[in-house]
Amino acid sequence: MRAPSGASTGASTGAPVGAPTAATGSLIGLALGDALGFPTEFDDVPAILAKCGPWREMDLPEPAFVTDDTQMTLALGRGLRTALDGGGPPTAETLAPPVRQEYVAWWRSPDNNRAPGGTCLRACALLADAHRTWAEASQIGSKGCGANMRVAPLGLVPGLTPGQRAGAAQLQSALTHGHPTALAASDLTAYAVRALAAGARPAELPGLLRAYAHAQRTTYREDWLGDLWRRSQDPTPTRFIARGWDDCLRVLDRLDAALAAPDREADPCLATGAGWIAEEALATGLLCFLLFPDEPVTALRRAACTSGDSDSIACLTGAFAGARLGAGAWPREWAARIEYRTELLSLGAAWDA
Repeated sequence: MRAPSGASTGASTGAPVGAPTAATGSLIGLALGDALGFPTEFDDVPAILAKCGPWREMDLPEPAFVTDDTQMTLALGRGLRTALDGGGPPTAETLAPPVRQEYVAWWRSPDNNRAPGGTCLRACALLADAHRTWAEASQIGSKGCGANMRVAPLGLVPGLTPGQRAGAAQLQSALTHGHPTALAASDLTAYAVRALAAGARPAELPGLLRAYAHAQRTTYREDWLGDLWRRSQDPTPTRFIARGWDDCLRVLDRLDAALAAPDREADPCLATGAGWIAEEALATGLLCFLLFPDEPVTALRRAACTSGDSDSIACLTGAFAGARLGAGAWPREWAARIEYRTELLSLGAAWDA
C-alpha cells in the first residue's frame, strides 16, 4: 500500500521532547501501529512486501481497524480511571476490581474478534467467575506479550509515584499473565513510556532501562501481588521475580547489540525476537523506535513489516514514539480515521491536562 500524496511522515529532528500531548500522542500512536500491523501479523517479510509494496510506503488500512492490543489498552485505561476517581492513591485493592471488570467486559464483547491471545481468553474466562480470586485466574506459566502490549496507560497517567506505577503495571499483567517475565516486562514497558513522556532522550533510554532492571531485580511487590509467587516452583519470592528481570536484561543485551550495528533494512525480529513473548515484544518495539527516533511513521512501518507479532510490535513502537513526540507526530488523515478515536482522544486529553 502506498502513502497518500502529501501525508506527513511525522515529526522532524527538531520536534519537542517531553511533548505536552505525550499521552494523546502515545495512545494514538499505539492504535495506529496496531492497525498498520493487523494485516501483516502472521506473515513473513517477503509476503508482506508482496502484499503491501515497499515497507517505507505502507499506508494505514481502510478502514483502520485495530486488534485486541488497543481494545485491552482501553480496558486498562478505563479501569485505571475508575480506580483513580476516588481521589486516593492507587492500591491493589482499588485497582484490581475495576480492571478485572473491564477485562471481563472485553472478553464478553462481540467486538472481541480480532485474533485475541489465548492466555487473555483463558484468564478472563476465569476472572468472570466472581468466586475466584484474581490470583487463581492468573496464568502463571504465560509470558505472552498480551501483558505489556496494553500497559502504556500506566506510563501516561500523571501523579503516580514510581512504586505505584511499578506495582500497578505488574498487577495489571498478573490478572492474566502471571509469569515473572510478563510482570517485569510490563513494569519495564511502563517505565520506558513514562521516561519518554518526561523527556528522556532516545539514545539514553537503553541505559535507563538496564539500570532500572538491575535496581528492581530482587524486588517482589507483595503489596500488589500478594502470594502469587507461591503458584510457581520458585523457593522464594525474590527468586521468582528475579527470573523475569533476568529475561529482560538478556533481551536488552540483544537490543544493545542491534543498536551498535544498526541495519534499518533488515527484519528487526532477527535481532531482538519475534515479539510473541513479553520481553521480545518490548525489545523489538524499542528497536523499531530507536532506529528511527525522529521519523515516527517510518518506525511504525518498520515495525509492521516484521516476521513476528507485527501488530503488538508496532503498537509498542507507536506508544514509545508518541510518548516522546506528542500528538503532532502522526499524520492528521491517519489519526482522524483510527478506530476508537474518540475514546483514545478522551483518555489522552484527560492525562495530558
